[in-house]
Amino acid sequence: MELVSPQSNPNNFPSPILANSSARPVSTTPTPSRYENQKRRDWITFCQYLRNHRPPLSLSMCSGAHVLEFLRYLDQFGKTKVHNPTCPFFGLPNPPAPCPCPLRQAWGSLDALVGRLRAAYEEYGGRPEGNPFGARAVRIFLREVRDFQVKARGVSYEKKRKRPKQKVAHHQLRRHRSHHLLMPLLQVNS
Repeated sequence: MELVSPQSNPNNFPSPILANSSARPVSTTPTPSRYENQKRRDWITFCQYLRNHRPPLSLSMCSGAHVLEFLRYLDQFGKTKVHNPTCPFFGLPNPPAPCPCPLRQAWGSLDALVGRLRAAYEEYGGRPEGNPFGARAVRIFLREVRDFQVKARGVSYEKKRKRPKQKVAHHQLRRHRSHHLLMPLLQVNS
């Protein structure tokens, strides 16, 4: 099975359909979301990385090891200060002074990137069971990056709990509150 590179159709949109012999094209596809645009850009970047790889790699030959190489390559463009264990600010979330520790990709950015690329791989024709972005080595790498950044930066990455939905509708709550405000007045007047 050959994977499709987005270069063949950069916008990934179907051809416009002509309606009732008018010259104006009618688009049947809604405008892509921010997520879809970012996923397409990430996929193009990854395909470009594979083409520039020495030796060049095809998508069908790509493995989890190549994904790890790509993630390590992206570290040079990171914007998150990650302190080395020997740094005096290791473990401090807000260091009081600058230090020579490197800037890296934040764990959350890498995790989101891998998720988008995993989805894009399957959308462009890859088999889910052969998806290199879902490889065990990639999951372990992301876990290690997260754990190290928690220690180095002193910032935890715990999942935020969703608040339970209130069962009382907003308009019922307002009516309920006003009823309680009027109750003492009713009791005084009786």
